[in-house]
Amino acid sequence: MRFRLLKKNLLALLGVFFVVVTLLFSTRVLIVSDNDTSGAHHGNHAVHLFKFGSLPELTRSVYAANYKQCIHNADKFPGEPHLVLVVQVHNRPEYLRLLIKSLEKAAEVHSFLLIFSHDYFSEEINAIVQGITFCKVLQIYFPFSTQLYPNEFPGQDPRDCPRDISKDDAVNTGCLNAEHPDSYGHYREAFITQTKHHWWWKLHFVWERVQAMQGYSGFVIFLEEDNYILPDFFHFYKSMMEYRKNSCPDCDMLALGNHNGLTNFNQLFDKVMTTGWMSTKHNIGMAVSKEVYYKLMGCSSNFCTYDDYNWDWTLQHLSGTCISKPLKVLVAQGSRVLHTGDCGLHQKQNCRPEWALQRVEEGLQMIKDNLFPPSLVLSGAEAAEHNAHMKNGGWGDVRDHILCNNYAKRL
Repeated sequence: MRFRLLKKNLLALLGVFFVVVTLLFSTRVLIVSDNDTSGAHHGNHAVHLFKFGSLPELTRSVYAANYKQCIHNADKFPGEPHLVLVVQVHNRPEYLRLLIKSLEKAAEVHSFLLIFSHDYFSEEINAIVQGITFCKVLQIYFPFSTQLYPNEFPGQDPRDCPRDISKDDAVNTGCLNAEHPDSYGHYREAFITQTKHHWWWKLHFVWERVQAMQGYSGFVIFLEEDNYILPDFFHFYKSMMEYRKNSCPDCDMLALGNHNGLTNFNQLFDKVMTTGWMSTKHNIGMAVSKEVYYKLMGCSSNFCTYDDYNWDWTLQHLSGTCISKPLKVLVAQGSRVLHTGDCGLHQKQNCRPEWALQRVEEGLQMIKDNLFPPSLVLSGAEAAEHNAHMKNGGWGDVRDHILCNNYAKRL
């Protein structure tokens, strides 16, 4: 009898152990001990040292860094951040340097927390970010980067169907995703799908998993590596927040940038307008509250299954459909965020960041007297309506849908 009880208890313990190990491996969270020597200390917090020697080492580095969340410069700039900026970084180090140069010149930057979210991992990019000395910095790493999965999903599996093969031929050849082309009959390309994956993962990870965000009540501003902010960026953000509080409490989001560059800036420097959120106009310098984040996460299934590889066009689709009341945005008419990138996802050649910097510096000389406006003026108010569009495809594979929906569960 005693033996049967011991045997039953042993089996129960083994069952619990199996479940725990399975969960740890399925979420791929690495428990890092207090005696871990993989970080070099900068002030009060360790900066995790990546190991780039092999794919397994790189993968372990990614998960360890996301677990440890080492804040660089935390001892130099104590206290809670007044503003959180999240920068999505791929592999354009020269443009990233321009963004950091602009951040360094921004008023009150010492009160910022900069979060750099990477989907490409290199010693050069790490060195650029870890060279920042003017504010607190956190690096997070997209754990489903195609760099970590070069020959399997979510990377490009050699058994995947070629992009332009017909469905009949795909079925006959037996390629993996033959049953799931997009709306236009094309099969997935891993490098095309990664940006939307990264954006959705980052949105959730920042609001839910970043420890330094606990208790933060402000908006989070989303930037990209080829953006450039103006010196009065934070001043204008605070003015927009005050205007929203007093005159537009139903404004869901802020857009500190637009795609007009510095055109007519000296006439628009203190102007704002309200309108419905649109992908082609309001996806630069976008400020999101936690309330809007919750609205978006409530539409996770819609976001993750909508057949458009662009996160911003997908967001426009949600505004007025799954999110029943279209998202209303307060927009800076004189852009405080510039787009310097002359190449990117679809344009790989003739990237000249030095030309972009020259244009920006010449433009700043022309507008410098109209920075830091004392107050804001409403220049227009348009109805916030659902703006339907033709989806772009590229997001028909059910594996993308499942992975995207699992970010809230597997991080």
